[in-house]
Amino acid sequence: MSLHDTPDETREQRLHPWSWLFELQQHLQQFLLPLVALLFFGSRRQDGEWPFHLVTLAVLLAMAGSALLQYLTYRYRIGDDALTVRSGILERTRREIPFARIHNVVVHQNLLHRLFGVAELRLESAAGNKPEAQMRVLRLEQALELERLIRQGGTRVPLAADSTQAAPGTLLELPLPELVRLGLISNRALVVAAAAIGAVWQVFPREVAEDFVRDQGRQAMGYASQLQLDSVPLAGTVAVVLLLGLLLMAAMSIALAIVQYHGFRLSEAERRLTVERGLLTRLRSSVAHRRIQAWTLREGVMHRLFRRRQLRVDIASGGGQEQEGRALKELAPVAAPAACDALLQHLLPGVQWPPAQWQAVSMRGWWRLCLPALIIVAAATALGCRQFGAWGLLPLLWLPWSALNAHRQVARMGYSIDPQRVAIRGGWWSRWWRVAELDKLQALRLDRSPLDHCFGTATLTLDTAGALGSPPLRLHFLEAARARELMEHLGREMARRRLRW
Repeated sequence: MSLHDTPDETREQRLHPWSWLFELQQHLQQFLLPLVALLFFGSRRQDGEWPFHLVTLAVLLAMAGSALLQYLTYRYRIGDDALTVRSGILERTRREIPFARIHNVVVHQNLLHRLFGVAELRLESAAGNKPEAQMRVLRLEQALELERLIRQGGTRVPLAADSTQAAPGTLLELPLPELVRLGLISNRALVVAAAAIGAVWQVFPREVAEDFVRDQGRQAMGYASQLQLDSVPLAGTVAVVLLLGLLLMAAMSIALAIVQYHGFRLSEAERRLTVERGLLTRLRSSVAHRRIQAWTLREGVMHRLFRRRQLRVDIASGGGQEQEGRALKELAPVAAPAACDALLQHLLPGVQWPPAQWQAVSMRGWWRLCLPALIIVAAATALGCRQFGAWGLLPLLWLPWSALNAHRQVARMGYSIDPQRVAIRGGWWSRWWRVAELDKLQALRLDRSPLDHCFGTATLTLDTAGALGSPPLRLHFLEAARARELMEHLGREMARRRLRW
């Protein structure tokens, strides 16, 4: 029975009867390591180990009791324009969440959720690192119906009338070939492998890890010496091993991309964008157009090799959801440049994209971007010459590349401002474009460093409500007079416009 079929739409409702099981699962995930340690140390004591088991049992019973109380005391009620949530047994809490203040709606389903036909619903606003409400768990149809109700701002539409509304329009889908490209571009397996090595290095004592690496290296060298290969066959063997390793990493990266982005679909309905993705764990996240604060296009070396780009957005939402990876951030994990441009043009209809002309910045003092590399290279060269003599001069070979990179970065920097938006571009080896509507700007800052005073330049920073993306909305290497002129112009535009977020 859906939300609209209840005899009294304003009565309080419970969570799904199995919600306590999923709450218990969350508790077990949080306290898994302490419980394993308690069982491990208790099992090693042959005399009097039963107190450890009793403590473990008591902890498990407390977790189960807490999960059951969460189910018994949690209530929610759907009003005309707000959602009311009551919880707690000793300390009762009541939260009123207006539908208009909900910025992001996330429907989360892992394998256990899908087995029971339920879903977790998270309602996020612009403030705080925690969701305004986290309903763990609802029936899947209830979660989707509540998501639709929030999307419509609390307007209850009869089912017959709702069935005549236009279906959400699909803006982008990622078939299997695109997921393969995404895996090769992102190279996620390398990140996972590096994280695993770091975790092992932290968990095991340093001496144990070093001894393991040393022993394995000696065994490999001994095996290679027994083969008695000449230099050419040995080099070929090493090349084959490296090639197999690269192929394995590529295959793992593709597999990770398929698991994370399988069934990716970006759709639009009623001025809200919705993204669905995931093979094992399904995520459905939606956000209103007005909550998007900035747009970012990225194009790395691998992107250009496959002729692809990435489109991300910054939304007015808490930072904690970014860490959990559930907030809507990627509108196009990978897509052709023309498709990304078409998405921007569609979602920002009053904006011309790409801009007809980019304004260049000052090239004076471009070498300032080389200063960090110059300091590091100088220190590495001094240390290398002390340890290895003339071979220590090798780090100096990095300076020409650093100078070329700095010059090309400043040469490609640019900006474009029209009556609707401000756009900034940068990068050379890895390129990016940032776009923000003038209606979303809420603060401006003009900075001048000692080097800026020497070269007559300045930096203008634009701040929006909740746009925490990288790189920041910042104009570097502006002529000082031009920076002040832009600041006055944008300040007047901000004063006469209403902030929309």
